[in-house]
Amino acid sequence: MSIRTQKFLTEFRMSGMPLLSDKLEKFLNLLLEDFENRVMQESQVINVLQDIMEIITQDVMTHGHAILENPSPHMDNQSDKKEQKFEKINIHLAYDKSWREKVVRLHLLFTVKESAINVPMNLEARRRMTFFTNSLFMRMPYAPKVRNMLSFSVLTPYYKEDVLYSDDELRRENEDGISILFYLQKIYPDEWTNFQERTNDPKLTDKKRNELICQWVSYRGQTLSRTVRGMMYYRQALELQCFLEDAGDRAIFGGYPPIDINNVEKKVVDHLHAVVNIKFTYVVSCQVYGAQKKSSDTRDRSCYNNILNLMLTYPSLRVAYIDERDETVNGKSEKFYYSVLVKGGDKLDEEVYRIKLPGPPTEIGEGKPENQNHAIIFTRGEALQTIDMNQDNYLEEAFKMRNVLEEFVKRRRKQRKPTILGLREHIFTGSVSSLAWFMSNQETSFVTIGQRILANPLRVRFHYGHPDIFDRIFHLTRGGISKASKIINLSEDIFSGFNSILRQGYITHHEYIQVGKGRDVGMNQISLFEAKVANGNGEQTLSRDVYRLGRRFDFYRMLSFYFTTVGFYFSSMITVLTVYVFLYGRLYMVLSGLERVILDDPNIHLSKAALEEALATQSVFQLGLLLVLPMVMEIGLERGFRTALGHFIIMQLQLASVFFTFQLGTKAHYFGRTILHGGSKYRATGRGFVVFHAKFADNYRLYSRSHFVKGLELFILLIVYEVYGESYRGSKLYFFVTFSMWFLVASWLFAPFVFNPSGFEWQKTVDDWTDWKRWMGNRGGIGIPPEKSWESWWDGEQEHLKHTNIRGRVLEIVLAFRFLLYQYGIVYHLNISHHIKSFLVYGLSWVVMATVLVVLKMVSMGRRRFGTDFQLMFRILKGLLFLGFVSVMTVLFVVCALTISDLFAAVLAFMPTGWALLLIGQAFRPLFSRIGLWESIKELGRAYEYIMGLIIFMPIVILSWFPFVSEFQTRLLFNQAFSRGLQISKILFGRKDAVSS
Repeated sequence: MSIRTQKFLTEFRMSGMPLLSDKLEKFLNLLLEDFENRVMQESQVINVLQDIMEIITQDVMTHGHAILENPSPHMDNQSDKKEQKFEKINIHLAYDKSWREKVVRLHLLFTVKESAINVPMNLEARRRMTFFTNSLFMRMPYAPKVRNMLSFSVLTPYYKEDVLYSDDELRRENEDGISILFYLQKIYPDEWTNFQERTNDPKLTDKKRNELICQWVSYRGQTLSRTVRGMMYYRQALELQCFLEDAGDRAIFGGYPPIDINNVEKKVVDHLHAVVNIKFTYVVSCQVYGAQKKSSDTRDRSCYNNILNLMLTYPSLRVAYIDERDETVNGKSEKFYYSVLVKGGDKLDEEVYRIKLPGPPTEIGEGKPENQNHAIIFTRGEALQTIDMNQDNYLEEAFKMRNVLEEFVKRRRKQRKPTILGLREHIFTGSVSSLAWFMSNQETSFVTIGQRILANPLRVRFHYGHPDIFDRIFHLTRGGISKASKIINLSEDIFSGFNSILRQGYITHHEYIQVGKGRDVGMNQISLFEAKVANGNGEQTLSRDVYRLGRRFDFYRMLSFYFTTVGFYFSSMITVLTVYVFLYGRLYMVLSGLERVILDDPNIHLSKAALEEALATQSVFQLGLLLVLPMVMEIGLERGFRTALGHFIIMQLQLASVFFTFQLGTKAHYFGRTILHGGSKYRATGRGFVVFHAKFADNYRLYSRSHFVKGLELFILLIVYEVYGESYRGSKLYFFVTFSMWFLVASWLFAPFVFNPSGFEWQKTVDDWTDWKRWMGNRGGIGIPPEKSWESWWDGEQEHLKHTNIRGRVLEIVLAFRFLLYQYGIVYHLNISHHIKSFLVYGLSWVVMATVLVVLKMVSMGRRRFGTDFQLMFRILKGLLFLGFVSVMTVLFVVCALTISDLFAAVLAFMPTGWALLLIGQAFRPLFSRIGLWESIKELGRAYEYIMGLIIFMPIVILSWFPFVSEFQTRLLFNQAFSRGLQISKILFGRKDAVSS
C-alpha cells in the first residue's frame, strides 16, 4: 500500500535494514543448527523473533509502535495478553524436509554476497540462463498438456566407455604428479569451491564423501552417468509440469501452498508416475552388459556395478543388451543370441523382455548401429531421440520438450510433416584445453549457423549424429534409424538422413532448445575422430545412397548437397594435391632447364612481376584462414563481433592455424586412401581427460603415413626448388610464394609434438627416444600388437593393399613413380657428370643405386648368418667393404672431379628413389614373398623409418634443452589456472622425490 501511494520512504527507515539482516541471518542459522535440547533451541528462536519484531516496529517502521499498542483480534481474554510473543511457535516444522530446503535457500540468499554484475559467478550457469531466457523469445509451438503431448523415447548406445570414475582413477598421478581430480580442480575452481561448501557436513562419512567426489568428477567428464542424469531430467520436468497442470492456475497464482512433491499423497504420486511413464521411456543399449556381468575382469565388474546402480537410482531406466547362451539342440551344443531388456529391482536387475535373434548382430554389421538396431524394439511412442554417450541435458531445456515434439504436428511445404527434428548442441568440453576450445568453436559453428543454412534455404540437412529426434513410426516402417552394413556404413548417422530424404521425408532444424555434447580434447583423439569421419565420407562417395540423391535432386540442391557432404573432403584432398602438382611442376621445370629458357625470353620477362603478385596473393588464403570465418560469424552473431575478433586473435596466438592445417592433412590422407583402396574401419578415440604425455613412438605410429612422410616429401621438394630454382631468385615475393608451403610442412611434421602435454621436457624426451628405439628393434609376429613392435605396425599399415583390387595396385605404383623424378633430374646437375646430357649418365646412376642396395643386402645377410657364431669373419667382411668404399670415393674425388656438393645432391637424388622402390615392393608383396626378397624390402623399410625418426626427433631434442619452451607449451595448451597449478605441482613433486631419495 505504501509503495502504491508513494509513501514507502516516509513510512519506513532504510537505516535499520542492516541490523534486521543480521538478526534474520542469526534466525536462519538457529533453524539449520542441530540442537540436542529442543527446548533450548525453541527459547533462542523466540528471543530472536522478538528482537526482529522489535527492530521492525521501532527501527524500521516510523509508526510501528501503533502495532504493539493495538490488541490482536486473536486475543480473547486477559491471560493471552500476559503471554510472550511467539510463545506458541511450532519449532517442529524446521525439521520437515520440504521446509528445511526452503530455509537453506533463504539462508543462501542472505549470506552469499556477490556483485549484481557477476551474478552468477559461474560462466556455465550464466550461459545456460542467457540461452534459456533468449530462447523464450524465439518462435516455438505452444506446449500441450502432458497428457496430450506426443510420447517419446530416448535411446543411448553404450559399449565399454567409462560409467563412473573410481576413486583410484581420480587420484592416480601421472609422471608429473598430475591426477584427474587435480586437473579438474584447476579447470573448474569455482565449481569445486561450491562442491566443498555443499559437502562440508561433519555427518558425512569418508566413504560417502568419496562417492560424491567421484560423481562430481564424472559429471564433468564424458561418462554414461552424466548422460543418464541429463536424460532423466526429461522425466523430472514432465512430472513437475504434470503436477502443476493438475494443481490449476488459480491455485498456483492465488497463493498455492508450497508442497514437497516427494511427500504428497500416494494417489497423486501414482498418477504422476503413470502419466509420465506413458509419455517417456529411456533405454540405454549396453551391448556387452551381459558379458560384463559374468566377467571376472576388474574394469568390467566396475562397469556392471555402476550400470546396476544407475538402474537402482532411476527406477524408470531400462537397459538393453545382447545375451549369448549355449543351449543343447538335438544333443549338440549351439550358441543362441537374445536381445534382453532389464530394469532395476530391489537390489539386482530384473528381466523384462527377451527376444531371440537369428545371429550375433554386432558381427554381421558395424557395432554401434547394430547396438541401436537390436534395442530399438524396446522403445515406445511416436518420437525417438538418439543420444550418444558423450552428451548431457539440462533441466531448463527439458521443460521445452513438449514444444519441440509439436513440430511433428505442424505442416510445412506441400502439407508435409517433418520426419527428423534437428536440435542445437552446446560443446561443453571447450574449457579443457586449447585444442578442445578449437574443436568447440568449430563444432559450434557447424551445429548452429551451419545446420541452420543446410535446413533452410538449402534443404540438404541430414542426420549428423545426435541429438536429433526421429519420427519413430516413419522410420521403423522404412528401414530403421541406422544402416549397419560393414565398412560402407561406417558413418551410420548420415545414412539415416539419406534414407529419410530418399523416402520423401522432411528434415528441419530448431535452435530454441539445446543439448550438451562432449568432443575429443587431445591431439591424438581429435585426429582419430577426423580420420574416422574422413573414412566415412570416402565410403559415402562410393555408396549408392549418394548416387541416388545426386540423381534425384535438382541442379542447385545437388550442388548444395555435394558441397556440404563429400565435396568438402574432396576439396581438402584437391587442395593438398594442388600443392604437390605445383611443386612437382616447378621441380620439372627447374631440373629440365625449361625454366631458364622461359626466363631468358624477353616477352615472358615483362609479365613475371604480375605472375609473382598473383601467386603471393593466393598464398595468404592457403593458411586455412577462410575455414575460421564461420566460427567468427557465429560468435559475432551470438556474443558480439568484438568478442569474435578477440577470440580469433587468441586462437591464432594459440596456433590454431597450425592445428587446422594439420587436420587438413588428416582429412586428405584418409579420404584419398578410402577412395583408392576402400577398407575403412572404426577408430575408437577415447573420451577421457588428456593430462598424460603421448610418447614419440605413439605419435610416430599414428602420423607417420598421413603426415610425416608427406611432410618430408614436400620438405625435399622445397629444398630442391630452393637449391636449383632461379625463377624467384632475388625477388622479394619469393618468401610469400612459398611461405604457405613451408608453413604446411612445419605443421605436418611438428604439430603433434607442439600440442602434446610435456612434449619438450628433457627427461621425457630421453625416455621417448629409449622407448622408440626399443619399439623399432622388436621383432613382430602372430599375436604381437603394433604398440610393441615396428614389424607388426608396418604390416598393419599395408592392410589396405591386401584387400585392394588391381586398379588400386596400379594407381599405387603409378603414384610411386613420382619419386624417380628427383634422380632423373639431379644426376645431370652433378659436377661429376661434366654437363653431359646423355642417357648413359642416368643409366650409370642406376648402377650406383643397385650397388648400394647389394652392399646393404650383403651387410644384412652377414649380420644374420655370421653376426653370432662367426663374429671375426663378419668384422673382416665389414672392414673389406669399408676399405672398398674409401678406395672408390678416393678415385671419384681425384679422377672424376667429384665434389662435396655432389654428395649432398646424391642424397637428395637417391633417397626418393629408394622410397619409390619400397612402395613398389609393398604393392607387389605376394610376388616378392614368393621369390624371397620380402625380408630385404622390410629391412629397407626399417632403415627409412630410422632416418625419418631421426630427422623429426632432432628438433624436439634441441627445443627440449631450453626449459622455457616447455613452460610456454603448457601455457599454450591449458588455461592459466591449470598452468600455474602444474608448475606448483612439479615443484612439490620434485621435493617429494628428493625426500624419498
